[in-house]
Amino acid sequence: MGQPLAHHTLSVLVENKAGVLARVANLFSRRAYNIYSLAVAPTDDERFSRITVVVDVESAPLEQVVKQLDKLVNVVSISELDPRDSVERELLLATVGAEPSDRGQVIELVQIFEGRIVAVSRTQLTVSLEGPPAKVDDFEELLRGFGIVELQRTGRVALPKLEREGGPRLRSVEGKVS
Repeated sequence: MGQPLAHHTLSVLVENKAGVLARVANLFSRRAYNIYSLAVAPTDDERFSRITVVVDVESAPLEQVVKQLDKLVNVVSISELDPRDSVERELLLATVGAEPSDRGQVIELVQIFEGRIVAVSRTQLTVSLEGPPAKVDDFEELLRGFGIVELQRTGRVALPKLEREGGPRLRSVEGKVS
């Protein structure tokens, strides 16, 4: 089929209350689970937030992570999102060196990857790119050749892919709320 997964992507629905993110992060810290990526934002229901956490498979067996998260009082539901059955996106912002002699190459690279130039100076460009993590990784690697001055990535966000007929594909690993 494909390569074995190096990460677990978990979608954790939590009550939108102060301190919840700190409790989740503390759990990962206490258990020495390596967080590869973490993103949190409110959902369409203001009572809840969604935490998308990507955990290194080597540092944290899925069942262990889920059991520990499930013990937290403000966790409503936990779902694993298989990358093959989900839509994952990440945002990159980077300022790169762009002397007049190189500027055309940087602009061409940004266009090829369907990114945007968001700020310009005489010797630098700030660019943004949104896309699947692999695309963002490739773009970042190619930008390195021009000299990255500053770089920020948002971390992964993900939702289940929608099936053409029926509902989303979602593997629930804890069914507190459906």
